[in-house]
Amino acid sequence: MTHPDKYPLLSRIDTPADLRKLKLRELPQLCRELRADILDELSQNPGHLASSLGTVELTVALHYVFGTPHDRIVWDVGHQAYGHKILTGRRDTFHTNRRWGGVRPFPSPAESEYDTFACGHASNSISAALGMSVATMQRGETDKHVVAVIGDGAMSGGLAFEGLNNVSETPNNLLIILNDNDMSISNSVGGMKRYLLNLHTSSAYNGLRNRLARRLESWGLLPPSRRKRLIRLNNAFKSFLSDEQNIFRGTQHPLFRSLRRSRRDLARSLAPRPAPHDRAAPVAHQNGEGQRL
Repeated sequence: MTHPDKYPLLSRIDTPADLRKLKLRELPQLCRELRADILDELSQNPGHLASSLGTVELTVALHYVFGTPHDRIVWDVGHQAYGHKILTGRRDTFHTNRRWGGVRPFPSPAESEYDTFACGHASNSISAALGMSVATMQRGETDKHVVAVIGDGAMSGGLAFEGLNNVSETPNNLLIILNDNDMSISNSVGGMKRYLLNLHTSSAYNGLRNRLARRLESWGLLPPSRRKRLIRLNNAFKSFLSDEQNIFRGTQHPLFRSLRRSRRDLARSLAPRPAPHDRAAPVAHQNGEGQRL
């Protein structure tokens, strides 16, 4: 049970609609309360702690920016979705997590309309979210957004690359969040870990590029046709300077500027943007953030 005196903001949130009534400046406090609530609950009823602590800010930002359950969030690994469950109507029953007849340990559409896809460790979020996105476009639901949240560990699975391959060839309104915490079940290993670690996502470079683009637009020097040519030139220039090609740009999913864990920055950076804006966003976080050992 979430007590109002200990959790003054979290105790008022029964659904993400309540979350979206908060002011942006209140989000840091909500994140602190949500992280403390997860720690309290799991100290009495053990579960997957570190991964859900690490995604608190991302979870709050996603439900703050997107109109869930109308907009769809597909989690690739259920371990990171405890905060999602607490914010989507299961706050006062979360103490039954992983118990017989209680809250299920992973997202499940049978349990909640906010759980869009049953998930465990399958690397299938991109493909599942792509199917949802294509379906919404075919139904003419142009205001509906679909977000896939996939970790760097799951990103090493073959199905994730199959999904990226299909995304690049299929018209869609899909946003891919690369949740990069340098972990899977244990520390991430292999070539994908090294690639993501060295991926060129300089905040300074992308900030300068965006400011320059806005200035050119205000001067009337950057119409849509010229913008496309400039984007191609920019990608070619970055590939020339880089030691390795960016796989997301290579599959027509340019990366956002690197997103920090700042609650306000995340909410602003994830705000829906019309195509052809960036559709894949890397978010770095630390597993177990907020817990001292």
